[in-house]
Amino acid sequence: MNILQINSSARADNSQSTRLATEIVERLKSLAPGATHTVRDLARTPHPALDENALQALFTAAEQRTAEQAARVALDDALIAEIQAADAVVLGVPMYNFGVTAQLKNWIDAIARARVTFQYTENGPEGLLKGKKVYIALTRGGQYRNTPSDSQVPYLKTVLGFLGMTDIQFVYAEGFAMGPEGEQKALAAARTEIGQIVAA
Repeated sequence: MNILQINSSARADNSQSTRLATEIVERLKSLAPGATHTVRDLARTPHPALDENALQALFTAAEQRTAEQAARVALDDALIAEIQAADAVVLGVPMYNFGVTAQLKNWIDAIARARVTFQYTENGPEGLLKGKKVYIALTRGGQYRNTPSDSQVPYLKTVLGFLGMTDIQFVYAEGFAMGPEGEQKALAAARTEIGQIVAA
């Protein structure tokens, strides 16, 4: 098994979402001796945003790209290669202002490429990143699970499903801003969920 871990917190250290994502990975590795593990930490190695220069590079034929354009596309190519090679994907996803982090959005924009990770057919769009198990550790300061304020879960289901990743398990750790007791309850609930979904 090849496990890809994506840490999307803006914090390189002391991130609860990263901590829980790592715990999921360790559980997976305990069930799959010999598993490989790749970590992409988007705080330590930020990926550039999709801007006009990046779009121009992507829409320029490979043989016609400048050296600068080729280097920009190569950054996205590296992320695509990582997720194509992964059997399991583990995302650490904190909630920032009711959404995913800018770091995670940049990663999603990088891996979503027409005719590479998805394509349009006569029957509509088809995701090309199939056969992967996805685990997402969600950390929130408040309580948003199954409420209209949770925009993360619908968005992640939609965009990852569009790319072909439909087997998704969410782990919720909520209430970190509700005092020490709330934090402990959040971690305990998340670890119980991790045990349940990874064992399954």
